[in-house]
Amino acid sequence: MHDSPAPRASRSRVSRSTAAVLAALTAATVAGSAPAGAEPTAPSHRPPQAEAAAHGWAISTLRRMSLEEKVGQLFVTYAYGSTADTAHPQNREEFGLDTPAEIVQRYHLGGVIYFAWTDSFHNPRQVAELSNGLQRAALSSGAHVPLLISTDQEHGVVARFGPPATQFPGNMALGAGRSVQDAELAAAIGGAELRAVGINQNYAPVADVNVNAANPVIGVRSFSSDPQLAADMVAAQVRGYQNGYDRRLGVAATVKHFPGHGDTDVDSHTGLPVITHDREQWEQLDAPPFRAAIAQGVDMVMTAHIVVPELDDSGEPATLSRNVLTGMLREELGFDGVVVTDSLQMDGVRQMHSDAEIPVLALKAGADQLLMPWRLDVAYNAVLDAVRSGELTERRIDESVYRILKLKYKRGIVHQPLVDPAAVDATVGVPRHQEAAQRVTDRTVTALTNDELLPLHDRPGTVLVTGWGATTTATLAQRIAARGPQTTVVETGLTPDEQRIAQAVAAAEQSDLVVVLTNRAWSDAQQQELVRKLAATGKPVVGVAVRDPYDAAYLPEARAWLATYSYTAVSMESLSRVLFGEVSPAGRLPVNIPSPTDPGTDRFPFGHGLTW
Repeated sequence: MHDSPAPRASRSRVSRSTAAVLAALTAATVAGSAPAGAEPTAPSHRPPQAEAAAHGWAISTLRRMSLEEKVGQLFVTYAYGSTADTAHPQNREEFGLDTPAEIVQRYHLGGVIYFAWTDSFHNPRQVAELSNGLQRAALSSGAHVPLLISTDQEHGVVARFGPPATQFPGNMALGAGRSVQDAELAAAIGGAELRAVGINQNYAPVADVNVNAANPVIGVRSFSSDPQLAADMVAAQVRGYQNGYDRRLGVAATVKHFPGHGDTDVDSHTGLPVITHDREQWEQLDAPPFRAAIAQGVDMVMTAHIVVPELDDSGEPATLSRNVLTGMLREELGFDGVVVTDSLQMDGVRQMHSDAEIPVLALKAGADQLLMPWRLDVAYNAVLDAVRSGELTERRIDESVYRILKLKYKRGIVHQPLVDPAAVDATVGVPRHQEAAQRVTDRTVTALTNDELLPLHDRPGTVLVTGWGATTTATLAQRIAARGPQTTVVETGLTPDEQRIAQAVAAAEQSDLVVVLTNRAWSDAQQQELVRKLAATGKPVVGVAVRDPYDAAYLPEARAWLATYSYTAVSMESLSRVLFGEVSPAGRLPVNIPSPTDPGTDRFPFGHGLTW
């Protein structure tokens, strides 16, 4: 059942809490000290003991911080290197410093984000040692405040921490499975493994409702096109990430991308999407998952670089809109946690303002943390200058720093900033987690069509595995071969040329069965040509959409269509089990699949799914 939002009166009281605390803090600071009876207090309603402790630590820490240290807490960036003390030429080029530790200390950073391209992920023990090194750098200087260390571990198509970490199939697959228990379990296991290596914040779950089949940036990252299903799944994952698993600490969850990135055909990495939802549509379609997350006490909300004219007529992206971040998110929805921007390097936020203006405008709008500015030194000094000039008040900075500090305390980062690298193998990728991931994934595969082909009761002697993905086709072929058939692999890529198509067709003619994997074939004519020519050989063809399920509507020539929503190894094992009848396809479409030839009608409706 979807948790209903708190009553409006309660939300309003919560939304004023940080401002009330900081008003008291400012009064004491102006007086030069805290006279008797002037100690800042928490909101008027008596907080629980943990809330009071977090409040007390945040206030005492904030009081001893310099302006430079406070401003540093507002920034989250990456740094290159597999250890905190690795000298990397890219650090020198982008930051004017050599090592990640130096970057943390120079800018008093509030957070660091990990990517594979920053050389952050090699193996679990290395990640844990990197995290410890960065935490020691933060704790050994300035106000001695530990870091939020984050990554994007949505699972599925966006998963930064790869094997041996446990891999789940991603959000749309979980939506197909319909189980909030599975969604919560996936988040709890994923969060526990992140925390084991020192990552204490995750930029997940995605709360966008993917109502636009042509969405180039969300798609299977969304749980569903149905707001209620998406809300239920988002709430479950917030619980899973933040509550922890098997007595292990959880991580801060971050729902994204507010106010909702699900109905766009423009990628905000490369352009500025405009969403035409009016207020009523927003309330019905976009708001429910965010309301559900806030009702669950989500720690963080990430902004979207989108323009929604009916919600704010300024023309500014939501990241820079006070109407959206303060008016809607803070005052209407009652969110008083940490608001973090999406990456400030994305084109969607850089079209109208300079890199010095953007962080100041985001803070004015109501953001607390500024993620990945294009030039950290420019952004950091721009905020400092804005405070010194009076464009931003120090009280405004204090409001955001207070929220960030309180989160670090509540999430256990202050008391346990370091992890034990020798213990990571007892948590990361352990058999119990892997087995749970497989059980969850087995419940997500969706059968869309089946012309009396599946399951394969009479095992074929030879199977061609072709289509997209060198690793994915090879993995599936191995799983099929383990069940007896002889397999051939002809990987054809995202845009197969005539030569590759001809190779696949020739191999198909020598095979008893063809399994072709598609990846967003709905937008690629060459993948569509591949499937049609394979079907024209007369050999039985099973099409498998390993990303967007919309592919099936474009290619009825295949005798059967399955959707895995994911190309992870765990999904390929589940696919093999379904092909050979070891498990029945239990997934049901979490989105509607529109007809490409009859606009306004669905080729496959929401909830569709065959079984055997």
